[in-house]
This record gives sequence, C-alpha cells and structure tokens, in this order.
Amino acid sequence: MCCKARATALNNVHFIGGALSLLAQSEMTPGTETVQAESPQEDLEKTWQLILEDDDYHTYQYVIEMLGSIFGYGPEKSFALAKIVDTEGSVVLYTGSKELCQQFQDEVHGYGADPRMEQSVGSMTAYIKAI
Repeated sequence: MCCKARATALNNVHFIGGALSLLAQSEMTPGTETVQAESPQEDLEKTWQLILEDDDYHTYQYVIEMLGSIFGYGPEKSFALAKIVDTEGSVVLYTGSKELCQQFQDEVHGYGADPRMEQSVGSMTAYIKAI
C-alpha cells in the first residue's frame, strides 16, 4: 500500500480506488483495504522532531537568544542552528516525545517579535513531525 492513514478518532480508514473514504465497518465494499487507525499509545511511542522555519523577520541575535532561553542552548550551538535555518530554510531544534515537542513549539510561538526589526510582528514558526 502506498499510503498510511493517520486518524486518532476513527476506528477504520478505507482506501477505495486510491481515494480516502471514511466508511462504517458495515458499509465496506469489495476491493477496499482497511487500515487500523493508530492508537494514542502508538502515537506516544513515536519519536518526534520540532523544526524551526526560516523567515526574513528575525535576526540571528533573536534566534540565538530564543534558543538559549527556551532550550538552554549555549551561544555556539544557538549560532550554529541559526546559521543552518538561515541557509537551509529549516532546522531541527529538538527530537523527543510528542508532548515535549508540543511544549517547546508553544514556547517558540510565544516568544514574541524581534525588537531589532521593525517588520517583525510575531514569533518564528516551528512545526512538529513524527520520524
């Protein structure tokens, strides 16, 4: 199967002719595949990453200060991560549990605008993904 469906609130996810269809078990038709939805326990067992996205509204100094404040990273590591996000477009800030990634994501999103840049109106963007 080429796709893996993720649905935490559903019991079954069905693929019909390559299209996703949410059907009750009793409505299954021949030729459908049933994929069991992941349980919350399976979700917790995965490893997650918090990824910071680059933008043009935050300075290196802002990123260095933010990473030190939120993660406790030293200036050298924070500068290295700031350089990666600037040159590569994104950088992994943390790898671990989904819960901790979400907590760190909330802190990144709540850090605020860069006072050194007039165009900066808010925090940087970070997202989480399972690996």
